[in-house]
Amino acid sequence: MALTGRAALVAAIGSIPIGILEPGWAGILAVNGPLALACACDFALAAPVRRLVLSRSGDTSTRLGETADVTLTVTNPSRRLLRARLRDAWPPSSWQPGTEVEGSRHSVTVPAGERRRVTTRLRPTRRGDRQADRVTIRSYGPLGLFSRQGAHKVPWTVRVLPPFTSRKHLPSKLARLRELDGRTSVLTRGEGTEFDSLREYVPGDDTRSIDWRATARQSTVAVRTWRPERDRHILLVLDTGRTSAGRVGDVPRLDASLDAALLLAALASRAGDRVDLLAYDRRVRALVQGRSAGDVLPSLVTAMATLEPELVETDARGLTATALRTAPRSSLIVLLTTLDAAPVEQGLLPVLPQLTQRHTVLVASVADPHVARMGQARGNVDAVYEAAAAAQARSERQRTAEQLRRHGVTVVDATPDDLAPALADAYLALKAAGRL
Repeated sequence: MALTGRAALVAAIGSIPIGILEPGWAGILAVNGPLALACACDFALAAPVRRLVLSRSGDTSTRLGETADVTLTVTNPSRRLLRARLRDAWPPSSWQPGTEVEGSRHSVTVPAGERRRVTTRLRPTRRGDRQADRVTIRSYGPLGLFSRQGAHKVPWTVRVLPPFTSRKHLPSKLARLRELDGRTSVLTRGEGTEFDSLREYVPGDDTRSIDWRATARQSTVAVRTWRPERDRHILLVLDTGRTSAGRVGDVPRLDASLDAALLLAALASRAGDRVDLLAYDRRVRALVQGRSAGDVLPSLVTAMATLEPELVETDARGLTATALRTAPRSSLIVLLTTLDAAPVEQGLLPVLPQLTQRHTVLVASVADPHVARMGQARGNVDAVYEAAAAAQARSERQRTAEQLRRHGVTVVDATPDDLAPALADAYLALKAAGRL
């Protein structure tokens, strides 16, 4: 039986979900019949939320610190005009602090049977995969008095890649590499070099490089030039155990290690060497092998994007065994780990001979610049104690580094800003000395 008059009004009001009522409206509706009727009509004319069709498109990856645009398409299949506010929810680390509200909320108007697009601009603050959460839509009637609300799951993933800030050092390192390649007058010689060409002797050249047979055939003294061998194998080993989780400045030590590894990989691939990656703590976290020179850097960046420090003690024996399986012949093994005394003395040193017996080993570690600032503190009792603690910490790291050097290991210990260029310089020095 159809309801008319006051019964119809009561039924219309009763059909409005309690959660849709704005604060204070319940008392007003109880005494104001015309207003209640207007509100009921407003609710009835709001476009339904559940029937909306949503889809995504846009960026699937970005570098840390850069932006990514994700477009949300809202299709309105109903016969009513959609007037809505929507919230496109993402993890908090998808935006700079304080910008989430501005970046995730949009107003949209979609006529019946049409579609509209809104774009959410992300600026992630952490590496890894950022996955979209739900899209919450509040659909208003023409008077804006009442609304319908619902949520849709619209999956999308944006992979946040390492920023590779040390890229700025690559041109200067490549210039040094060209010198080692014999494209300038600089000479290198050692057991790991190859004969390149002959040129005229200039004062200062090593007399051991004089080619006497070629000199006898011409009127000038000829010397041999040498270039480093190519197609060497380099294995980058990232320690992702608990020590890599320690924060230096605003980021974990692991992030500085990733940046240094990327610069070395870019330089070594340009030098004609083959680069592989192993990330390990108690199991393999990432493994990149057999990539071509043009594909190695994108592969490393993708593999590094989702790496996170694990709060476990690194299994040094397992790491060594895995590294030896990954590098079966003579290679340069670059181990990015800590120089803290306990992990090195109890974990790495007992198994180090297994690596140095067959391979050239380079250990790189991130130093905390705050320790250096503490060492310069003076003026009161607390500052003097801080300086003493800093001096002790530096002494322990130097002692640990010296223990590694006695095993034939090259050690690089530098702050996050200096680690990448220092590691690249160490690689070039090994090239120049013919140890690769």
